[in-house]
Amino acid sequence: MEKPELVEGKVDWKGRAAVKYKHGGARTALLILTTFGFESMATLALAVNLVTYFNGVMHLELADAANQLTNFMGTSYILSILAAVLADTYIGRFKTVLIAGCFEFVGFAVLTIQAHYPRLKPPPCIIFDKASRCEKIGGGNAAVLYVALYLLAVGSAGIKAALPSHGADQFDEKDPKEARQMSSFFNCLLLAVCVGGAVSLTLIVWIQDNRGWDWGFLISAIAILLAVIIFAAGLPMYRIQIIQGTSAIISIIQVFVAAIRNRNLQLPQDHTELYEIDKDKEAAVKAEFLPHRDVSRFLDKAAIQQTSTGQYGRPEAANPWKLCRVTQVENAKILLGMVPIFCCTIIMTLCLAQLQTFSIQQGLTMNTRITKSFHIPPASLPIIPIVFMIIIIPFYDQIFVPFARKITGIPTGITHLQRVGVGLILSSISMAVAAILEVKRKGVARDHNKLDAIPVAQPLPISTFWLSFQYFIFGIADLFTYVGLLEFFYSEAPKGLKSISSCFLWSSMALGYFFSTILVKIVNVATKNVTRSGGWLAGNNINRNHLNLFYWLLSTLSLINFFIYLFVAKRYKYRPQNPVEDSNENSAKA
Repeated sequence: MEKPELVEGKVDWKGRAAVKYKHGGARTALLILTTFGFESMATLALAVNLVTYFNGVMHLELADAANQLTNFMGTSYILSILAAVLADTYIGRFKTVLIAGCFEFVGFAVLTIQAHYPRLKPPPCIIFDKASRCEKIGGGNAAVLYVALYLLAVGSAGIKAALPSHGADQFDEKDPKEARQMSSFFNCLLLAVCVGGAVSLTLIVWIQDNRGWDWGFLISAIAILLAVIIFAAGLPMYRIQIIQGTSAIISIIQVFVAAIRNRNLQLPQDHTELYEIDKDKEAAVKAEFLPHRDVSRFLDKAAIQQTSTGQYGRPEAANPWKLCRVTQVENAKILLGMVPIFCCTIIMTLCLAQLQTFSIQQGLTMNTRITKSFHIPPASLPIIPIVFMIIIIPFYDQIFVPFARKITGIPTGITHLQRVGVGLILSSISMAVAAILEVKRKGVARDHNKLDAIPVAQPLPISTFWLSFQYFIFGIADLFTYVGLLEFFYSEAPKGLKSISSCFLWSSMALGYFFSTILVKIVNVATKNVTRSGGWLAGNNINRNHLNLFYWLLSTLSLINFFIYLFVAKRYKYRPQNPVEDSNENSAKA
């Protein structure tokens, strides 16, 4: 009888070694993709329509509503770091996803209850009417709202931190076939988000706007419940990553501490004199080994041996805060090298935040009619790039990548950093297009004496589909940058940091949302005495402010950021790859 092929470092749900062709692979990845699709269906409507809820139902001013959304989104992404540490070190990725799904379900349930009962929210009022004195949400009702939102943030953080990495765990990077399947998985991850998002941006947004926010939140709660059930059903088939028990983050911190403590020591001429455990020792069989690289040499001081016994010069009792392995140092170098790439992607999310906030408010002032009896909700406009991506992702994955692979020899067709760069320049173009179209929209309002028109009730004679251009371009940028980053961080991160690696993307997005909040406030303060409206983005009347100038500012910042990215990407050196990957990817190309 043929002995089953085991998967190194993975177990089944009973703790036994995972068996290839029985556990993991494309079959189980499909369940994970379906789970992510339902989660996207539940939450994407919040990202595009929550500003309308804050502004129209809870009566926050437009800039405050936008900032509340970006704070919520930022918190959701930044918490993913904590969730990833817990997943890798203590809980495991499978349990993390289940617990996070329950948090999201409870959050949506609380939002549903608040939206349904009038006594839990301010009295109805037309926020755009200057004569109205609308009561803002406050007191206990505000507490209910923020408890619900941050339950959602915690749940969303857990799913974002653990689910993509758990999906990648279903593939063996050392197997050439499964390595290609893992690359396809990351592309399909975006496809799942798009399919779920398409339902969210059409069905759920329409229900929120036309049947009531309570019904919209209820359907989102049901979607999350289905996601949890589908994910849990795959338990017997999953390859499960063994819990580390110790935090890989601590081992990285130890390198920096040791390098600082040893800063006055002289580096040896031969790097083989640096400390490393013996590969042939039984205790080292399952240890990871990385070759020494001549980059960030100051970190090598963490591996300088000061005391020794015998001819091999091994330390008697190695203090991990003063002496680290070469592999440990190389892992720290990899993370340090990824930091500039990480920083250059923050501004793209800053641009995305505007498409989820101010662009939605632009759409509210425009003509949303498709037929005589049907109007498209402005928050559904992102459906245009999403439909495009649903079409283009299979083309990219099944046609472009294999074609490019034959030319470049790289499993992913083009390098991750090349893919990211394309998205960054497209985000700058998207903001420039948004600025031009805002000038056109305000021109229509001025020409028809509708600068003080009430949004929705008095639409401008210009179709909301003009906004689709900025969404369309940014959608393509999404396809390149965010999936490229997710795959880049996962493939480059040290073995013990796979969950945390995906959080580099989420953390980048978190900072982008937080910086959006800060930038909006800075812009309003800086332009308070320059414009009649009291600031570029002040007040609730978008026709009287200067959103076009804000878009131009973002476009310029994005362009400058792109050139900085080109510089740091050219200098980045990919980590040593597995044998299945082409050696070309080890070069310092972007």
